[in-house]
Amino acid sequence: MTKRYKLDYESPIGVIEIIGTDKAILSILFSEETKKETVLQAETPSVLTECYNQLDEYFKGQRKEFTFPYYFEGTDFQKTVWNALTKIPYAKTGSYKDIAVSIGNEKAIRAVGSANGKNKLSIVIPCHRIIGSNGKLTGYAGGLWRKEWLLQHEKAHHI
Repeated sequence: MTKRYKLDYESPIGVIEIIGTDKAILSILFSEETKKETVLQAETPSVLTECYNQLDEYFKGQRKEFTFPYYFEGTDFQKTVWNALTKIPYAKTGSYKDIAVSIGNEKAIRAVGSANGKNKLSIVIPCHRIIGSNGKLTGYAGGLWRKEWLLQHEKAHHI
Protein backbone atom coordinates (compact mmCIF):
# COMPACT_ATOMS: atom_id res chain seq x y z
CA MET A 1 0.00 0.00 0.00
CA THR A 2 1.25 3.44 -0.91
CA LYS A 3 1.96 5.76 1.99
CA ARG A 4 -0.53 8.61 2.36
CA TYR A 5 0.31 12.05 3.66
CA LYS A 6 -1.90 14.76 5.12
CA LEU A 7 -1.58 18.53 5.10
CA ASP A 8 -4.12 21.06 6.38
CA TYR A 9 -4.81 24.38 4.70
CA GLU A 10 -6.59 27.13 6.65
CA SER A 11 -8.88 28.73 4.06
CA PRO A 12 -11.15 31.74 4.59
CA ILE A 13 -14.03 29.27 4.89
CA GLY A 14 -12.48 26.67 7.14
CA VAL A 15 -9.80 24.01 7.35
CA ILE A 16 -9.22 21.99 4.19
CA GLU A 17 -7.62 18.59 4.63
CA ILE A 18 -5.32 17.61 1.75
CA ILE A 19 -4.46 13.92 1.46
CA GLY A 20 -2.11 12.48 -1.12
CA THR A 21 0.75 10.19 -1.93
CA ASP A 22 4.20 11.19 -3.08
CA LYS A 23 2.80 11.19 -6.65
CA ALA A 24 -0.75 12.66 -6.57
CA ILE A 25 -3.46 14.29 -4.49
CA LEU A 26 -6.29 11.90 -3.52
CA SER A 27 -8.64 14.19 -1.61
CA ILE A 28 -9.24 17.83 -0.76
CA LEU A 29 -12.09 18.05 1.71
CA PHE A 30 -13.37 20.59 4.20
CA SER A 31 -12.84 19.55 7.79
CA GLU A 32 -15.10 20.57 10.60
CA GLU A 33 -12.09 20.91 12.87
CA THR A 34 -11.16 24.34 14.09
CA LYS A 35 -8.13 26.27 12.92
CA LYS A 36 -4.92 24.30 12.91
CA GLU A 37 -1.34 25.29 12.56
CA THR A 38 0.04 23.92 9.31
CA VAL A 39 3.24 22.04 9.89
CA LEU A 40 5.33 21.18 6.86
CA GLN A 41 7.56 18.26 7.64
CA ALA A 42 10.72 17.29 5.81
CA GLU A 43 8.90 14.24 4.46
CA THR A 44 5.90 16.17 3.10
CA PRO A 45 5.85 15.34 -0.63
CA SER A 46 6.17 18.24 -3.05
CA VAL A 47 2.78 17.39 -4.61
CA LEU A 48 1.09 18.25 -1.28
CA THR A 49 2.97 21.51 -0.90
CA GLU A 50 2.15 22.40 -4.51
CA CYS A 51 -1.55 21.69 -3.88
CA TYR A 52 -1.38 23.81 -0.70
CA ASN A 53 0.26 26.70 -2.61
CA GLN A 54 -2.23 26.51 -5.49
CA LEU A 55 -5.19 26.50 -3.10
CA ASP A 56 -3.67 29.55 -1.40
CA GLU A 57 -3.40 31.30 -4.78
CA TYR A 58 -7.02 30.34 -5.57
CA PHE A 59 -8.28 31.84 -2.32
CA LYS A 60 -6.25 35.00 -2.97
CA GLY A 61 -7.96 35.31 -6.37
CA GLN A 62 -4.72 34.63 -8.26
CA ARG A 63 -5.46 31.15 -9.66
CA LYS A 64 -8.35 29.90 -11.77
CA GLU A 65 -7.04 26.43 -12.76
CA PHE A 66 -5.07 23.77 -10.92
CA THR A 67 -2.06 21.99 -12.36
CA PHE A 68 -0.84 19.62 -9.64
CA PRO A 69 -1.36 15.88 -10.23
CA TYR A 70 -4.43 14.30 -8.69
CA TYR A 71 -6.04 10.89 -8.87
CA PHE A 72 -9.74 10.05 -8.94
CA GLU A 73 -10.76 7.13 -6.74
CA GLY A 74 -14.15 5.98 -8.04
CA THR A 75 -16.10 4.06 -10.64
CA ASP A 76 -15.69 4.69 -14.36
CA PHE A 77 -19.03 6.55 -14.39
CA GLN A 78 -17.99 8.76 -11.47
CA LYS A 79 -14.67 9.54 -13.18
CA THR A 80 -16.55 10.51 -16.36
CA VAL A 81 -18.77 12.88 -14.36
CA TRP A 82 -15.81 14.36 -12.49
CA ASN A 83 -13.95 14.94 -15.76
CA ALA A 84 -17.04 16.72 -17.12
CA LEU A 85 -17.14 18.93 -14.02
CA THR A 86 -13.64 20.19 -14.82
CA LYS A 87 -15.02 21.61 -18.08
CA ILE A 88 -17.23 24.12 -16.24
CA PRO A 89 -15.25 27.36 -16.48
CA TYR A 90 -14.18 29.42 -13.49
CA ALA A 91 -17.01 31.69 -12.26
CA LYS A 92 -19.62 29.84 -14.38
CA THR A 93 -22.23 27.33 -13.30
CA GLY A 94 -23.96 24.29 -14.71
CA SER A 95 -26.62 21.78 -13.67
CA TYR A 96 -26.78 18.02 -13.22
CA LYS A 97 -28.71 17.93 -16.49
CA ASP A 98 -25.95 19.88 -18.27
CA ILE A 99 -23.40 17.32 -17.09
CA ALA A 100 -25.65 14.38 -18.04
CA VAL A 101 -26.03 15.80 -21.55
CA SER A 102 -22.29 16.51 -21.83
CA ILE A 103 -21.44 12.88 -21.05
CA GLY A 104 -23.99 11.60 -23.57
CA ASN A 105 -26.47 10.22 -21.06
CA GLU A 106 -29.28 12.77 -20.77
CA LYS A 107 -31.37 10.54 -18.49
CA ALA A 108 -28.60 10.05 -15.90
CA ILE A 109 -29.40 13.23 -13.97
CA ARG A 110 -29.79 11.49 -10.60
CA ALA A 111 -26.68 9.35 -11.16
CA VAL A 112 -24.74 12.51 -12.04
CA GLY A 113 -25.98 14.08 -8.79
CA SER A 114 -24.86 11.02 -6.84
CA ALA A 115 -21.41 11.05 -8.47
CA ASN A 116 -21.12 14.78 -7.85
CA GLY A 117 -21.77 14.18 -4.15
CA LYS A 118 -18.95 11.64 -3.98
CA ASN A 119 -16.31 14.02 -5.34
CA LYS A 120 -13.33 14.00 -2.97
CA LEU A 121 -11.39 16.74 -4.76
CA SER A 122 -13.33 19.82 -3.67
CA ILE A 123 -12.65 23.08 -5.51
CA VAL A 124 -10.27 21.40 -7.98
CA ILE A 125 -13.11 19.28 -9.39
CA PRO A 126 -15.57 22.16 -9.16
CA CYS A 127 -18.75 20.50 -7.89
CA HIS A 128 -19.51 23.83 -6.18
CA ARG A 129 -20.31 25.18 -9.68
CA ILE A 130 -23.32 22.88 -10.00
CA ILE A 131 -26.64 24.57 -9.28
CA GLY A 132 -30.23 23.49 -9.81
CA SER A 133 -31.84 23.84 -13.23
CA ASN A 134 -33.99 26.53 -11.61
CA GLY A 135 -30.89 28.57 -10.71
CA LYS A 136 -31.05 27.76 -6.99
CA LEU A 137 -28.18 26.36 -4.97
CA THR A 138 -28.24 22.59 -4.53
CA GLY A 139 -26.49 20.43 -1.96
CA TYR A 140 -22.78 20.68 -1.30
CA ALA A 141 -20.79 18.37 0.97
CA GLY A 142 -18.94 21.35 2.45
CA GLY A 143 -22.20 23.12 3.25
CA LEU A 144 -24.32 25.48 1.16
CA TRP A 145 -22.79 28.52 2.82
CA ARG A 146 -19.35 27.45 1.54
CA LYS A 147 -20.75 26.80 -1.94
CA GLU A 148 -22.25 30.27 -2.01
CA TRP A 149 -18.98 31.77 -0.78
CA LEU A 150 -16.96 29.95 -3.48
CA LEU A 151 -19.32 31.07 -6.27
CA GLN A 152 -19.20 34.69 -5.04
CA HIS A 153 -15.42 34.51 -4.70
CA GLU A 154 -15.04 33.34 -8.29
CA LYS A 155 -17.41 36.00 -9.62
CA ALA A 156 -15.49 38.70 -7.73
CA HIS A 157 -12.14 37.57 -9.22
CA HIS A 158 -13.33 36.75 -12.74
CA ILE A 159 -11.78 38.97 -15.40
